[in-house]
Amino acid sequence: MPTRRSFLAQSGAALTGALLLPALPGCAPTNPLVHIKGQLLGQDAATGHLLRDPSKIPAPTNTIETDVLIIGGGVAGLSARRWLHLHGQTNTLLVELSPETGGNASAGRNAASAYPWGAHYLPVPDMRNTELLEFLQAAGTLTGYAPDGRPIYNDYQLCHDPEERLNIEGHWQEGLVPALGLSAADQAQVARFFKLTETLKTTVGRDGHDIFRIPLDQSSTDEEYRQLDKISFAAYLDREGFTAPALRWYLDYACRDDYGAHAAQVSAWAGLHYFASRKGSAHNATGADVLTWPEGNHFLTENLRRQASAPIHTQTLAYDLRETASGIEALIYSVATRQSTRVRARQVLLATPQHIAHHLLAAVPGHQLPPPGVLHHAPWLIANLTVAGLPQGPGRPLSWDNVRYGSASLGYINATQQSIKQDDGSPKVITLYWPLTDEMPGPARRRAYQTSYAEWLPRVVAELETYHPGVTPYIQQADLWVWGHGMVAPTPGLLWGAARAAASQPVHGRVFFAHTDYSGISIFEEGFYQGIRAAREMLGTDRKPLSS
Repeated sequence: MPTRRSFLAQSGAALTGALLLPALPGCAPTNPLVHIKGQLLGQDAATGHLLRDPSKIPAPTNTIETDVLIIGGGVAGLSARRWLHLHGQTNTLLVELSPETGGNASAGRNAASAYPWGAHYLPVPDMRNTELLEFLQAAGTLTGYAPDGRPIYNDYQLCHDPEERLNIEGHWQEGLVPALGLSAADQAQVARFFKLTETLKTTVGRDGHDIFRIPLDQSSTDEEYRQLDKISFAAYLDREGFTAPALRWYLDYACRDDYGAHAAQVSAWAGLHYFASRKGSAHNATGADVLTWPEGNHFLTENLRRQASAPIHTQTLAYDLRETASGIEALIYSVATRQSTRVRARQVLLATPQHIAHHLLAAVPGHQLPPPGVLHHAPWLIANLTVAGLPQGPGRPLSWDNVRYGSASLGYINATQQSIKQDDGSPKVITLYWPLTDEMPGPARRRAYQTSYAEWLPRVVAELETYHPGVTPYIQQADLWVWGHGMVAPTPGLLWGAARAAASQPVHGRVFFAHTDYSGISIFEEGFYQGIRAAREMLGTDRKPLSS
């Protein structure tokens, strides 16, 4: 089989003609959106809200026993389950409210393609993150090592070219950093910022550790740099003279993309970490390359799930937690059977967001999580659009990541980018990401939940029209998903304040915690790390960093 790159070189002419436009329909309907099918999806908020009033849940009718109960089937919960399995603890039970595991790395599929409902890529990892490399090798993503020791990645899982483009005033440029129409002074600021972050990638603190590292708990404790967590990224940029509008737009875009918050809402340490912590290396890829799949990071969570054999109960809500003489007793409710079960366990892992853990810990003394609402979780809208074509403007052709300068959304990814077959004119799926950051998370969340599909659809179509004028007739299906809590944002003081470390401390050796909320940054590597950290604590091993 030819390599991905050689195949693309041979068929580049065909691929650059991707998404050829079909003939327009003979006549347009009165309602220009009437031809678009779809639905509004999302987490089972109604069942989740039973945590606020468990009296509505029927009493348990049976009892089961297990050594370890894991509540939450996102990346952290699945990572902990896998780690326990690999180290001999197979008597575990994982419960998850959603119909499938994966958390915000869930996915969907239609006749055109699989597509993500959330996280959709993994940057080429740091070679020092050995646990992550071992997992990727078991998943078939890392296929071996070159004589120089660098990993070799599956060529068909490295993002295909063209990778990124930015639309500025109707023209598509290569890359996402604005380059068209910048003054010489603005260009100098852009160059200065990226020279700074390149320097920070290799900077070490007084303790000999990297200033910025993934997992972030392995970063230097040097106070000279950690004090950057106390101010906002926007304030830091002002202080350092980074005022060019195009650069500020891009840096704000980066914060909204990874954190669901503006540069004025995240810490300066977190803003710099976004650029200075990626230190991946590979034999057949650079540190700037990413691994991606049509279904996004659901590929990774499915492999986490498959690499352990302990039972998983989906569509199951854990709604009560109490400490007993022998361990922990939990009550769980099955949405499918509408029955409750009592679970007796020696240990429990809360692999849930902190606002869920807060409810579950109401009857467990000895631990104090921050009250709900302290962490910043903006709601997100994700739209998977099946299109028969995309009217293309001048410049770069359709890419994996497609962004418009000044857009309220974060742009869209081409979920079918990884297909190597020649384009045959069949429909494609593009995934539009839209963090709802125009107001504070609470009001934005309530507004998002109260918005119907009929209200969302014209907004989504209007947004896509700003990318591709005339695209509406080509949209066949629009399936939408609202994430009420999105991901945690690293607001000033969160990452290196005392509260984050205190929140993850076990309770009496029986209740443990693992979630990206306890990292303060919601990326796959942090969820993976949090699961292993908690599993090691549960197994009674030391708390050394995952890699040296």
